[in-house]
Amino acid sequence: MKPFLLLATRAEEAAADDEYLAYLRYCGLKPEELVRIRLESAPLPPLDLSDYSGVIVGGSPYTSSDPVEEKSAAQIRVEKELSGLLDRIVAEDFPFFGACYGVGTLGVHQGAVIDRRFGEPVGATEITLTAEGERDPMLQGVPHTFEAFVGHKEACSQLPEHAVLLASSAACPVHMFRIKNNLYATQFHPELDADGLITRINIYKNAGYFPPHTADELIETARRSSVTEPMRVLRNFTERYAR
Repeated sequence: MKPFLLLATRAEEAAADDEYLAYLRYCGLKPEELVRIRLESAPLPPLDLSDYSGVIVGGSPYTSSDPVEEKSAAQIRVEKELSGLLDRIVAEDFPFFGACYGVGTLGVHQGAVIDRRFGEPVGATEITLTAEGERDPMLQGVPHTFEAFVGHKEACSQLPEHAVLLASSAACPVHMFRIKNNLYATQFHPELDADGLITRINIYKNAGYFPPHTADELIETARRSSVTEPMRVLRNFTERYAR
């Protein structure tokens, strides 16, 4: 099998490694089947898409909708590199899955409006599938409503006409969408279970996602949550596109 490619942008070692292990676990892949490139630390090397089964973009501390003057040089470079790669991915309708930051990257590339109108606090939220989502193979086996972990400053407030809305929440109208047949993005984190969320709460408690003094309360709430369904999306992706 050709490996999948994970494009990551988390500078913190604990967060980066925990994310990689989560994708291995819930995609059902072995380490040799998921190649990781950490874009925050080095430029994107030349890629031949035919060497891979599909491309996954993980979550990120980067915020696409921030003014350019507030972005670091590394973020500006990463955005340019991902945009160039998406030119090829979209043209080929090559299998792509972006989680959280994927909404910003694929959304911006395709003309969506990404802003801070529909950010959601850290924790579990109820996601509801649309009629199109019920029929989409990436959501096979996922119930009509399910809980998923979120925590994002920005979101998509308007999709382009050619995008297909697949899932929403009460607070965030675009939680999953599709471009063409094989390009997907979610605002929720399908790779996160309670332990994974707690790891990120501890790492990012001073990153502006929530008041730092609420971290312990968020951790206790995460421990009481039962988030089991969104991971199916990752397994559906790898099973559908492995070649």
